[in-house]
Amino acid sequence: MTTFKPHQLSCTRKLDIPFVREMAQITQHMWRFGWDERNGGNISYILDEHLVAEHLDIHHVIRTIKPAFPVHELAGRYFIVTGSGKYFKNVVADPEANLGVLRVSKDGEHLELLWGLKDGAVPTSELPSHFMSHIERLKVDPSHRVVIHNHATNVIAMTFIHELDENKFTKTLWEMCTECIVVFPDGIGIIPWMVPGSSEIGRATAAQMKDHRAVIWPHHGIFGTGSTIDEAFGLIETIEKAAQIYMLIVHQPIRQRITDEELADLAKAFGVTPREGILNAKQP
Repeated sequence: MTTFKPHQLSCTRKLDIPFVREMAQITQHMWRFGWDERNGGNISYILDEHLVAEHLDIHHVIRTIKPAFPVHELAGRYFIVTGSGKYFKNVVADPEANLGVLRVSKDGEHLELLWGLKDGAVPTSELPSHFMSHIERLKVDPSHRVVIHNHATNVIAMTFIHELDENKFTKTLWEMCTECIVVFPDGIGIIPWMVPGSSEIGRATAAQMKDHRAVIWPHHGIFGTGSTIDEAFGLIETIEKAAQIYMLIVHQPIRQRITDEELADLAKAFGVTPREGILNAKQP
């Protein structure tokens, strides 16, 4: 097997690395959608060791980074993450400056940088929230791999005018588009407004991740998770589309809607179980 040293990889070669290319593409999509203005938003993606070893020298640690807290539950795990203060629009042009491949040390006390985050850059300030969410999602779904946070426009707008009750918020979103109850039958978690980048917001988000794959930060954005980049992005994309429809019709007279019975029929047809306590109709 050919061993590549991080400094030997050209920019073109870096974008040939599957996980770097995925991150570059998805950050570009979200920036173009207007969900990640300036340096808003962040992503972390758990990578399999054998995949990292195919493209990087996993024995060459560029430097170590002290995390906000020990992450013993993730010891030995590999991640590709976005950097702190980095603009998503710049990732394609210079992935090494805006992304980093990290390994949590065997004792869970340090992060070992294997590639990227050049010129002393550090991982996203929301990494504590990501790590806490990864830990909780892995407990309920061993296939879990991805956490995406962005500032989805209509989701944020909706949090200003809709009651921030999880069941009511979820019900409204389910009613906006036929596919919604199929894509997120587990509903939406919502936490109170909190200062971002703190351990407190990370703990509150992770607590919601025990039961939900998507968590809304009111007036700020959304966290979406999944087993792949496509799955996590698609979850957020569907929620945002439903929120957009809501914002378009909220001040208009509603003449018809998807009923609870129809939502229950949808769930039954697609073999999903809606979160209890949301539908008034008898659940399948």
